Amino acid sequence: MWNEQFLFPGSLEDIRALKGKCFLRDSLLPELLVFPARTDLHEHPLYQAGHLILQDKASSLPATLLAPPPGSHVIDACAAPGNKTSHLAALLKNQGKIFAFDLDAKRLASTATLLARAGVSCCELAEQDFLEVSPSDQRYRQVQYILLDPSCSGSGMLTRQLEEPGTGVPSQERLRALAGFQQRALSHALTFPALRRLVYSTCSLYQEENEDVVRAALQQSPAAFRLAPVLPSWPHRGLGTFPGAEHCLRASPETTLTGGFFVAVLERVEVPSSVSQAEASAPEVTPSPAPKRKKRRRKATAAPSSQPGV
Repeated sequence: MWNEQFLFPGSLEDIRALKGKCFLRDSLLPELLVFPARTDLHEHPLYQAGHLILQDKASSLPATLLAPPPGSHVIDACAAPGNKTSHLAALLKNQGKIFAFDLDAKRLASTATLLARAGVSCCELAEQDFLEVSPSDQRYRQVQYILLDPSCSGSGMLTRQLEEPGTGVPSQERLRALAGFQQRALSHALTFPALRRLVYSTCSLYQEENEDVVRAALQQSPAAFRLAPVLPSWPHRGLGTFPGAEHCLRASPETTLTGGFFVAVLERVEVPSSVSQAEASAPEVTPSPAPKRKKRRRKATAAPSSQPGV
């Protein structure tokens, strides 16, 4: 029998002290349940049935901060393995459309399996390079939200570093190549005509893949997009490499009890003309994820999927 306790703001010590069959409800992301370290839920019936998604808390931030309202059209630019895609579907309540792209056929197949098990019916998967997706394609004319979580060095992933020593220290050549791709992907995403809000995220610790990429993209569209101030209570902010970088979020085991992560939220300064007047006058939706979906954070967290009736 599991006993639920409640996590109040700032009680990181409560998380560190968590043990046994007790769990906490996260105060910042109310759909997130926090379990003691080394809790294994892979054999739990709710997980096997697709009602729970296991994920680090920092990795759940991108979909939460994108906050697409039900009925929206969304692009998940680098979708595999599908955890963030399933989170987006839960926020959409399976209403609207998710266009999910990835070049890795094997990982995309795993994504399809995960989404099917979670009961996601609003997603269209495509084995395609996001950079080759045309913003002028009529299929994407209503896309107002984009989640971009591109390939990165993975330097913030603790489990990867333990399983594959040395993978967290890329060469300068690889780091430049990754940053170049990330910058191209972000700049490309910002060209979608109806775009209103975009979340860029990585599991990297390197400035080159994070603040530098965001800064370069904003310099290319100085009057069109800006960094949105999000989660003012989040303790770990972006590096102060340019004005506004403090609006970015960073995460680490030391400051947030999560894996290393980076998130930036970009919003359009003016609503594009292709969006209808009714849509333009609609209020912005604040990050308030569906309360029925629970996720996993570093201290073993879990969340119900978007499956109807969960």
